[in-house]
Amino acid sequence: MTCASCATRVEKALARVPGVAAASVNLATERASVRTSEPLAAVDIDRLVKAVVDAGYGAQPVVSPTQAADTGENASATAEGTRARRAQRELAVVALSALLSVPLMLPMLSAPFGVEAALPAWLQLVLASVVQFVCGARFYGSAYRAVRARAGNMDLLVALGTSAAYGLSVWQMIAHPGETMHLYFEASAVVITLVRLGKWLEARAKRETTDAIRALSALRPERAHIKDELGNEREVPLAQVRVGTVVVVRPGERMPVDGTIAAGRTHVDESLITGESLPVAKGPGEHVTAGSINGEGALEVTTTATGAETTLARIIRLVESAQAEKAPIQRLVDRVSAVFVPAILALAAATLGLWLLTGASVETAILNAVSVLVIACPCALGLATPAAIMAGTGVAARHGVLIKDAEALELAQRVSIVAFDKTGTLTVGKPQLTAFEPLGMSHDEALALAAAVERGSDHPLARALVAEYEARTAGEPPSAATAATGDARARLPAAAQAQAVAGRGMQAQIDGVTLCVGNARWLAELAIEPPPAARERAAQLEAAGNTISWLMRQSGGAAPADALALIAFGDSVKPTARIAVEQLAARGVKSVLITGDNRGAAATVAAALGIDEYHAQVLPADKADIVAQLKAGTGQIVAMVGDGINDAPALAAADIGIAMATGTDVAMHAAGITLMRGDPALVADAIDISRRTYRKIQQNLFWAFVYNLIGIPLAALGLLNPMLAGAAMAFSSVSVVTNALLLKRWKGVERA
Repeated sequence: MTCASCATRVEKALARVPGVAAASVNLATERASVRTSEPLAAVDIDRLVKAVVDAGYGAQPVVSPTQAADTGENASATAEGTRARRAQRELAVVALSALLSVPLMLPMLSAPFGVEAALPAWLQLVLASVVQFVCGARFYGSAYRAVRARAGNMDLLVALGTSAAYGLSVWQMIAHPGETMHLYFEASAVVITLVRLGKWLEARAKRETTDAIRALSALRPERAHIKDELGNEREVPLAQVRVGTVVVVRPGERMPVDGTIAAGRTHVDESLITGESLPVAKGPGEHVTAGSINGEGALEVTTTATGAETTLARIIRLVESAQAEKAPIQRLVDRVSAVFVPAILALAAATLGLWLLTGASVETAILNAVSVLVIACPCALGLATPAAIMAGTGVAARHGVLIKDAEALELAQRVSIVAFDKTGTLTVGKPQLTAFEPLGMSHDEALALAAAVERGSDHPLARALVAEYEARTAGEPPSAATAATGDARARLPAAAQAQAVAGRGMQAQIDGVTLCVGNARWLAELAIEPPPAARERAAQLEAAGNTISWLMRQSGGAAPADALALIAFGDSVKPTARIAVEQLAARGVKSVLITGDNRGAAATVAAALGIDEYHAQVLPADKADIVAQLKAGTGQIVAMVGDGINDAPALAAADIGIAMATGTDVAMHAAGITLMRGDPALVADAIDISRRTYRKIQQNLFWAFVYNLIGIPLAALGLLNPMLAGAAMAFSSVSVVTNALLLKRWKGVERA
């Protein structure tokens, strides 16, 4: 494809195939995304390829880098090799065309010095013919296919324009044999040379916009060292590694798989995946990601994901998807490009006719019409949006910000309110027990009962309580909450029918009695009234920013409902959370805190971070309602930032969801943007790169339209000769891509 009109024609051809609901073609990546109205198996891939071929182009199904990992084929390297060979051929053609065109330009170059250096007409004809029909053959082939498909494209404009200038010169040679006159062979030859040079420079620049994909794809090793049941090591192709296989990773090697460290300690460089510049300490039980670099220690890693299921593969898919998608603003370009070529053909014909009517010579009229045809090629229009999106999403990925699609990119730059979840988003998400005060029973027994109920939960508060029990029974130093009570040696009782109660806590049966560990809301619902002293103590702890839970016994049989222990948890604010809020405020974005935690904990965090509006004790289902209320403001675009399963409804309800990849997959799937490390300052980064990318799109579209709005009238008025028109057209495409590449210099928001 050569211009926006080409992309539009391929889209229409694909959309006509039975079973296709929609088709989107990206000029910059040379890829088509097809959505089917039927199961994919019911749509014949061969018919899709045939539709593209019938439209005058070529196509083949894409084998992505993630699929290549499973099939053992290095598809990305194959595609890159094809592009490299094509670029070499293009450069060779440009060199030949330039070599033959320079002698044709000698008269024009020497005239200012009073030197007459015109070549014989027959020699000009020979040189120009090689350029026209050998170097310019691609224009004729593409133009023929466009006409056959009853459409127009850039190549049709170039073929018509250069053929007119070439034909005019041949006609003058025949009509005035033996006479010395100015021929226009140099115009046609130089236009072809400049257009092909422009396409080569454009392709070279476009390759830089895909650097992010190539860099990510290069992170995956092709082979891995595995350890069998007998403890023997052997090297195998990565495609042979399965989930559960123990992989040995030596110092300095890249992790071939996602997995959990079974043995060994080291530091891991995850910078190209998460954007985190410093190596991260890792030990047994901790997760490692394919593509990260092992530091100084040898590791044994138990594989949890391979090939297309690894985090790296999912990142590549997200970046590929974002770069393949069209931004909503692109729809304007598509509507313009659909009528652009026919309009230019009509305008060139009108230019020819009007110059003849004013009494100008045939030569002058034809040259002015040729200039209109050449300068109006809609290459820059087709590249303006995708080039910026590719550069922006690529540089964002390198800094740990994954943008799901072009629509998310366009929405993010308009965000006016960011709603933050608290635990795990603005706070570290690893709360510790700050108080454990039994009511009417021994400390050891109460702690054992609470740990038994919470053992079945994966909630951060539950993990903190169970960890405290296990640390004390193992003889490790206890926390300040239980240090004064002696060692906890109570046996952990067996809990049955353990289940989580949404927005309230955890319950289980122990020795036939239903015990609960939950919040004050649940306490009230169970009509349990703790002693006044416990109530007063809970209020003090809550006012200090602690999260309060209660160990409760539900009524049943002879046992009355009762509060058995007061439990308090504390969580520290992330170091960059205040920076995030300040950076957002500097960009005119308001921050709001939404949490299921108590009002005291919410107020403490909000005050520490400088957040004026907060909503506390919000149930998971109600978070989406709060987001809807924030959206109700006139012109407000709301982003929701969270990391847990309970945040998924709110992420989906927001105009744009921003998920921490340190959280759950559910949150990531519901989000338009994923932050690859748990740094809230990345929220400001995501909005900043979105705004910068959108500005590049606007700048590119402005220049693409301005080139035509200024150039076409000048050409029609005879103020641009075909060579200058060709140079301007080539420069417009290259300048648009180069402007987009300036995004690669983005370094993220400055950290305090």
